[in-house]
Amino acid sequence: MKNLIERISILGCGWLGLPLAEQLVTAGYQVAGSTTTFEKLEILRQKNILPYQINLLDQANSETLLEFLETDCLIISFPPRLRAGLEKEYLPQIHFLKNALDHSSVKFVLFISSTSVYRDVNQVITENEPSDALDLASPLYQAEEIIRESSFYQTTVLRFGGLVGGSRQPGRFLAGKTQVPQPEAPVNLIHLNDCVGIIGQIISQRVFNEMFHAAADKHPSRQHFYTAAAQALNLEPPQFTESGPKAYKIISNAKLKAQLAYEFIYPDPMFFF
Repeated sequence: MKNLIERISILGCGWLGLPLAEQLVTAGYQVAGSTTTFEKLEILRQKNILPYQINLLDQANSETLLEFLETDCLIISFPPRLRAGLEKEYLPQIHFLKNALDHSSVKFVLFISSTSVYRDVNQVITENEPSDALDLASPLYQAEEIIRESSFYQTTVLRFGGLVGGSRQPGRFLAGKTQVPQPEAPVNLIHLNDCVGIIGQIISQRVFNEMFHAAADKHPSRQHFYTAAAQALNLEPPQFTESGPKAYKIISNAKLKAQLAYEFIYPDPMFFF
């Protein structure tokens, strides 16, 4: 069966990619995982993940990359690292990857993106929003467009809300900060366990050529959520300010829940901690 997915390669075995790879191995897939560091190769090997050291900035790596892409499905799970000031390096990596993909055996691609591609337009955001809600200058949005432009494979883009769980403890995000804006703005968050669960369903159901939003059902206010999260870790809660116009978005997960018949493990962020 040409649409059967048996082999999966995960580009970027970090916060999301590593636990995802472990889950997919448990589910019976043959999983390859990439890392940029030599030290992590043994960790992948010990978890029965075929290890590859791949740096998309190093085009001398092309033979290793092509071997890594001898797979049925590629999951692209490495961020642009905007906060590290490395966004200028991101799109050249995506172009390099796209060229390799077009010459590979990959039939399905799952691109992990973010709801940060939307601006704060003070409304509920669905996958059918017009382009004026999108930040067209976002490197992530541009990367989505690059990867989707192919007749060689089918792509699903999965836009996650704010990532929480594992090493990402939300109580530490704003603890002790003052003059934090937008206290009443709703949060759009998703737990690591749901990230892994949703990806598993997309792959097992082979739902491609799609766009999905993935954020928890409920959207407590920033003040309510981050105050409680800090207190759960016995940290000083943030202090909010009411100054400035309201700016927010509410990410709808209705399409994902309906099409995948997915029920969130953590539908309410107030139960993340």
